[in-house]
Amino acid sequence: MAEIKIGRMVMSVCQTNCYFLYREGEKEAIVVDPADRGADIYSALVKNGFRVAGILLTHGHFDHIWGLDALRDAANAAAECDGLEPVKVYAHEAERELLRSAEKNVSAQAGRPYTTYADCYVKDGDEISLAGMQCKVIATPGHTAGGCCYYFEEAGILVSGDTLFAESVGRTDFPTGSMSTLVRSIREKLFVLPDDTRVFPGHGERTTIGHEKEYNPFLG
Repeated sequence: MAEIKIGRMVMSVCQTNCYFLYREGEKEAIVVDPADRGADIYSALVKNGFRVAGILLTHGHFDHIWGLDALRDAANAAAECDGLEPVKVYAHEAERELLRSAEKNVSAQAGRPYTTYADCYVKDGDEISLAGMQCKVIATPGHTAGGCCYYFEEAGILVSGDTLFAESVGRTDFPTGSMSTLVRSIREKLFVLPDDTRVFPGHGERTTIGHEKEYNPFLG
């Protein structure tokens, strides 16, 4: 079976990482956190020969969801033309409230109020299969109540959203955030993964679980 690859687009004033995962040589891709320009993301993927197979949200903050509806609409229009099933959006079940509230997802304060929804609300430990790839949902509350990570065990890839950064962690001063909960989530849910697991965060450069265990000043 072909190797799972991961690509990145850095978007918005917040420099948010929008990721897409695919099997080398295949046409279907999973998009994670469609940042703020969904139509541009869709166009870039199509230009490179990809079809959107599904969309994963790590959490519901504005800079990770502003582009969601435009991407979903474009992907679903293409799916309908091709006689395929609609593209589904996945998010943790505890993130419903943020997705539905422009105040809690901070989009109102950012000057562009926005609300949306997921098609499938998942819980800790659920397995998602899309485009011939499988990932596990790891609930990591703290940055938000419904924040989660997606672990592609086969590839040793963890998409961590704003839970874990390279030598840092997500802020916890927005609605539903808690620093003590965040630290506990990372220590109990992420630091049990293999040290060579590659971590792809919502902002900044990638890291590894082993590196963060040794060098992250917030988790010592």
